[in-house]
Amino acid sequence: MREILKRRRRLLSRRNAGRPELISAALAFATQWQWPVLPGVAPDPQGRARCGCPDPECTVPGAHPFDPGLLAATTDARMVRWWWTNRPAAPIILATGGSAPCAVSLPAPAAAHALDLLDRRGMRLGPVIASPTRWAVLVRPYSMEQLGELLYAKDFVPGSLRFHGEGGYVALPPSETGQGAVRWERAPLPGSASPWVPDVEAVVDAVVDALTRTGVSAPEL
Repeated sequence: MREILKRRRRLLSRRNAGRPELISAALAFATQWQWPVLPGVAPDPQGRARCGCPDPECTVPGAHPFDPGLLAATTDARMVRWWWTNRPAAPIILATGGSAPCAVSLPAPAAAHALDLLDRRGMRLGPVIASPTRWAVLVRPYSMEQLGELLYAKDFVPGSLRFHGEGGYVALPPSETGQGAVRWERAPLPGSASPWVPDVEAVVDAVVDALTRTGVSAPEL
């Protein structure tokens, strides 16, 4: 059994070769920006599109916490270093909400179109995370009450929008998940301070307006 585990770790380590070290990125998120992180479930080594968790129908393979659970997310450098020393290829999972940013995500094709329109309008956005299937715009922490009031005031909100608030999570670059590589579509500006992020109201208003006015479809994914 030990030899099997060693071979699996060597395989996962080779997959991580040639990309920025995940441990360095995880430490930077936790210590410089004070974002609570934890390792996600790595994709199944025998099939990238499958997840290493027990759920055979997992919809976010390799891109979610499992062991440890989400409540274990921390900014403690020693814990982060221990996790990624033992699991060097584990995706980096951000526990959203609290003192950390939240996120609004939507399918990648619609997100690319919406961001292009927002750029033309001169709207300022913070970091944007991109995976092959969905993009996530980081926003300031919000409460469920605040989100509920915001959505209630809208005549229409695309069902494909997802909100990652308190108790939620997103995978951070340079993670590798079962759906592919996670990267920065809009990278944070360099520096030690935590990146600036906009209010959730501004992002939702702008994204919904961009999608509805142009007739861009945002299919459920």
